[in-house]
Amino acid sequence: TDLSIPELRHPEKAHRKSNPIMRKPNWIRVKAPTSEGYRRTRDILRDNKLVTVCEEASCPNVGECWSKSHATFMIMGEICTRGCTFCNVATGKPSDLDPFEPGRVSHAVHKLGLNHVVVTSVDRDDLKDGGAEHFAMTIRSIRHKNPDTTVEILTPDFLRCEPSALEMVVDASPDIFNHNLETVPSLYPTVRPGARYFHSLQLLYRAKELSPKLFTKSGIMVGLGEEKNEVIQVMDDLRSANVDFITIGQYLQPTPKHHPIRKFVTPEEFKTYEKMAYGKGFLMVSASPLTRSSYHAEEDFVRLRQARNRQTQGLN
Repeated sequence: TDLSIPELRHPEKAHRKSNPIMRKPNWIRVKAPTSEGYRRTRDILRDNKLVTVCEEASCPNVGECWSKSHATFMIMGEICTRGCTFCNVATGKPSDLDPFEPGRVSHAVHKLGLNHVVVTSVDRDDLKDGGAEHFAMTIRSIRHKNPDTTVEILTPDFLRCEPSALEMVVDASPDIFNHNLETVPSLYPTVRPGARYFHSLQLLYRAKELSPKLFTKSGIMVGLGEEKNEVIQVMDDLRSANVDFITIGQYLQPTPKHHPIRKFVTPEEFKTYEKMAYGKGFLMVSASPLTRSSYHAEEDFVRLRQARNRQTQGLN
């Protein structure tokens, strides 16, 4: 299958009506990637036959991040078993897991000289454990070769798995456990079919319960048709699940067959969301038009750790 052809990349969206893509406002313009650092990162990833969510999800920040040797590795293949209407990752029948992938990821982390690495994956509903063991092996492999590198993971929801799947991942001791809610509950049937809002919330709660010192993180996109009060409710739900860090970014429509953009949220509105989230007790908030889960992840992790230290000192 040629995944560069939209109809083959997203067969489940073929029946959907085309939605014209709105012109981006001037606050969302990004430069084309051209730097030497960008090319070096790209070459290391190609040499190690690795997939990144930066490319697969058409992230607008790829030029900036790769120029600094920052990349988010996407493990377990490039084909997802879900067909979320916001996402540009290909949907279909995935290949078998590659047992050498964890080693290749840790080698690339070493070559790139990363202080902080983000690892995500496609959904693998075809696997009994949802890919939990592969995730755990990747974390351990990174730690073995790069003992000083902090590890952030962005996981699927393990919806059809035993509770032991999440336990296996948390037992591998990542520094940050991230699972994105993606949108408000009322939009789940149209935006995130196949997922359940309260299951995702419970996953975040359980991760913290299993490892109280683990930093937990979640994010949503705005501009999908949500109401402001619904975003505030998501903040409250995440705080009740003891989530430390929230990211809020603008949804950008990958193709005409994807969910339409209902609104471009202004930088001022993002500032308001940021202020509200800090007011609700999040240790860390990233809210801006170009915010994505792993955007500025290394700097944010340093700030997150400092915020917890201040909080701990304040309690003593």
